[in-house]
Amino acid sequence: MPSNVVVRVKAGSPELQQGLEAIAKELDLPGEFPAEVTAAAERAAASAVPPELDRTDLPFITIDPAGSMDLDQALHIERAADGGGFRVHYAIADVAAFVRAGDPVDVEAHRRGETLYGAGTRIPLHPAELSEGAASLLPDQVRPALLWSLDLDAAGTLGEVRVERARVRSTARWSYVEADRALADGTAGEVLTLLREVGELRLKQETERGGISLPLPEQEIDEADGALRLVFREQLPVEQWNAQISLLTGMAAAGLMIGAKVGILRTLPPPDPRDVARLRRVAKGLRITWPHDLDYPGFVRSLDPAVSQHQAMVVACTRLLRGSGYAVFDGELPEQTRHSAIAAEYAHVTAPLRRLGDRYAGEVCLAICAGTAVPAWVLEALPGLPKTLQDSARRAGSYERAVLDLVEAAVLADRVGESFAAVVTSVREDDPDTGVVVLAEIGVEAPVTSAGGSPLPLGEDVRVTLTTADLAARKVAFTLP
Repeated sequence: MPSNVVVRVKAGSPELQQGLEAIAKELDLPGEFPAEVTAAAERAAASAVPPELDRTDLPFITIDPAGSMDLDQALHIERAADGGGFRVHYAIADVAAFVRAGDPVDVEAHRRGETLYGAGTRIPLHPAELSEGAASLLPDQVRPALLWSLDLDAAGTLGEVRVERARVRSTARWSYVEADRALADGTAGEVLTLLREVGELRLKQETERGGISLPLPEQEIDEADGALRLVFREQLPVEQWNAQISLLTGMAAAGLMIGAKVGILRTLPPPDPRDVARLRRVAKGLRITWPHDLDYPGFVRSLDPAVSQHQAMVVACTRLLRGSGYAVFDGELPEQTRHSAIAAEYAHVTAPLRRLGDRYAGEVCLAICAGTAVPAWVLEALPGLPKTLQDSARRAGSYERAVLDLVEAAVLADRVGESFAAVVTSVREDDPDTGVVVLAEIGVEAPVTSAGGSPLPLGEDVRVTLTTADLAARKVAFTLP
């Protein structure tokens, strides 16, 4: 389940680029890979031994953002032999075929934790020799993979699950836009057509179990007539269907690990009612109706990704994902096993090129299905993984927030002194004349201070004046007259 907002910079503002460089330096983000790591990746790419099982007979496809080279997943779907269900084949890049515990690539991956995405930039987890080369499921290339076979009935309910190492070959690389267009004009072919069918069934199941998928839009900062503006790109339906296959696999992996009482889960406690109440005020600020008798999952499903205010609301809803964590276990199940937003047990296993923990969870599932012991190098690493993954997630969150702050300052830089309609969404308990407002016009949340020292009117409509939009400080602030 995606929880990161992607921001792309299309404008050529030197100040904006300088700000991005300052963020990278301030957060001490990883730079180029050390020479010994790149050399180790090159050796691994040249010496990997392919698995014995050959499933290059399956015509896999990949579906990713345009231009992507780090392709973690390849998909094939077919109808069951009796016509009453489906078999989903999901091939996941086999990073462990190239990376060994303790080698330079592994050590560097533990330092990085995950691929970081900024405004048009990417700081990868693994060197390009692997992530965009030998380990990536690029078209017309035979690659080692963890091949998940997932049987679904006619309603999309998961039945038999198996994962094994295999050689696979992708026959086509689709971008989301290309896939969406092909589905619309009838040229998509069987796999994409079945993806739509299975994706809709899984979305229905998600609704029935009370799960939530946030259709996170991409935010783009563009330049028009010399002025910067912030716009949202809505998520296409094919992206949601594709995400459902990843969620299905993560839930299947969690089921295997819980059954064997060993592994690593992605968890999320139920949302704090205070956070939900705050989101109701954000909805009011964005002029979105949220009936009192409609619960949070139902409200999220009511949002229309084609409406800019609704897109901003989806971004605001990511706040309820911030309590997510990892639960490692071996012999005794943890107290918290569920991911409340998914409304099921769940594990990260489908993006090992971009997330460190997926490699380990995948190895656990392989061992369970093969009836063999979990590799010692996996068991030895499991206890320390949650801290490593949480540390990298905090860095990714800091990076994301810093980029958004910079973008908002850039968009508003030439509007200091202007008045905006807003709603006060939160007020500090220890300082009631300080809080946060949301501006429906541009979907921005920012600090606000009462100029007269009076308590801010929580949840009320107000007009605020932009007093600060500082790119260097990445700061935006408003005053309530």
